Amino acid sequence: MSSKNLGSIPVYRKALELCDMSRAIAAYVTFNKDLLKLYTSHSLRDIIADALLTDAILIPQKIAQTEFSSSNDEKNRNISFINIMIKNINAYCTGLERDGVQEIEYVNLLRQEIKSFRKAFKKWIGSLPHNGTI
Repeated sequence: MSSKNLGSIPVYRKALELCDMSRAIAAYVTFNKDLLKLYTSHSLRDIIADALLTDAILIPQKIAQTEFSSSNDEKNRNISFINIMIKNINAYCTGLERDGVQEIEYVNLLRQEIKSFRKAFKKWIGSLPHNGTI
C-alpha cells in the first residue's frame, strides 16, 4: 500500500482528526502557548497537554506502520500500543478536569472524538488481513 492510500483509510483519517482536536484543545487549555516547549513547563496542565499531543500524534504513525507491516507480531504490537494511547488520552481528559479546566465542553468533545475513533479502530482491526493472531 502506498502512502497516498493512507488517506483513504477511515481509521487513519479519524486518527488525524483526533490529532487536530487534541492540538486545538492543548493550545486552548495550556498556560504555555508555545506547544513545542510544553515539555519544559512545570505546570501540571502543560505536562498533560504535552502528553496528550504526543500520544495523539503517535496514533496515526502506528496505524501507518500497521498498514505497511507484513508481520502479525508488529501489527499486534501497534494495535496494543494504539489501545494504550486511547486509554491515556481518556486519562488526560480526566487530568485536565481535575486540574480545573473550566471549558469542560471541550474536554467532552475530545472524549466524543475518542469514542468515534475507537469505533473506526475496531472496524479497522476486523478488516486487517491476518493469520488468526490479531
